[in-house]
Amino acid sequence: MNTFIGFIMGPMVWISLLVCLFGLVFKVVRIIREISAREHYLFSYISLKHSLRSIGAWLIPFFPRSTRIRPVYYAVSYLFHLLLFILPLFVMSHVVLVNESFQVALPALNDQAADIMTLAVIGALIFFALRRRMVRDVRYLTSWQDYLLLLVVALPFVSGFLAYHQVAPYRWMAVFHVLSGEFVLMVLPFSKFAHMVTAPLTRAYMGSEFGKVRHARDW
Repeated sequence: MNTFIGFIMGPMVWISLLVCLFGLVFKVVRIIREISAREHYLFSYISLKHSLRSIGAWLIPFFPRSTRIRPVYYAVSYLFHLLLFILPLFVMSHVVLVNESFQVALPALNDQAADIMTLAVIGALIFFALRRRMVRDVRYLTSWQDYLLLLVVALPFVSGFLAYHQVAPYRWMAVFHVLSGEFVLMVLPFSKFAHMVTAPLTRAYMGSEFGKVRHARDW
């Protein structure tokens, strides 16, 4: 058992990180190659200025008009994505691991703040699942894979919360937490989660077309 724990806390972490990194790079390269082969003219009007302007505008809460049309969904989604970035980096136990591995001292969230943020993420995932069932247009586009992906994202947060509060046997729950987190990393490039890199590419395309070609805004 100790050998297994040592593996998932050591080599398996690096394996999952490398799969995630190279998978995302491969996806971006493939997109660029497909554009070059089929619609190479797009490169003629891609503008760094308008790309960054579009990405920046869409990062500002409730700045784009479409986000104000669905304020509740957008607020939950914005908070959810923000916490997905904050929690894995700044929760105390992860800060300690990063410091031990890379000698980098990151600021750490206090326990109460981490608990509140974790529950907020879990609540947001429940909201997304209910929305997929209750909103007709969204339900039409939803498959069982979408619910599975929501569950995959939820597992590291639920298991981490239970392990910290020792609601279940700590050792087994901690192992499950690590494995579920590594699974998310390895699934990320090959699922809808890859929008973390494809969304900025889309915004760059839209921003360039609207700004440089149509001389308009895309927000």
